[in-house]
Amino acid sequence: MKFSGLLSLLPLAVAAPAPAATEAPQPDVFSIMSLRSASPIHFGQVSAALGNFFIHLAAPNATCEGDAAGPSAYFQLEDGALVLYSTDGPRQQAYVDRSGMGQGNFGYTTDPTNPPRNGEVTGWAINEAGNLVFDGSEGLLACPNSIDGAWSLWVSAGVTNPGGNEGCLGFSARTIGIDEPASCTYTS
Repeated sequence: MKFSGLLSLLPLAVAAPAPAATEAPQPDVFSIMSLRSASPIHFGQVSAALGNFFIHLAAPNATCEGDAAGPSAYFQLEDGALVLYSTDGPRQQAYVDRSGMGQGNFGYTTDPTNPPRNGEVTGWAINEAGNLVFDGSEGLLACPNSIDGAWSLWVSAGVTNPGGNEGCLGFSARTIGIDEPASCTYTS
């Protein structure tokens, strides 16, 4: 009898509306954390130095207000462009080169009016999971054995090991909102 009572409630459960999907809030200024379970880059901080992006770069040598320089770079999205956060320095803007020569090179320039040849500067967004995506894809790669033991970052362009690197890993780039970001200028 108790079973038939439960069955009578089944139509109500089926008719109940599904809970609304909640979208991750879009942070104004954010850092990026790499997510790749059971790997050396899991929970890594993305930094900027020498016109490129890295994970696990201990000393990016950025010039920041006060003593705020740390391993994490701070970012903003501006009309689909990914820029390094600064309130008073030159505007430093990310680019991606997915051409055959660039193989997904992911770097930044201090002259956003003159990106490298084949450099794409727009197409960045934060998806509903809170991950940074380029051109709708979460296809970011980290390759080991870069400067000071860091991992260099690339955008997937159909090349498993771009730039002649070996052992590259795909990862999700989780954005972490920063309430009180430091204004920095990164080395180029």
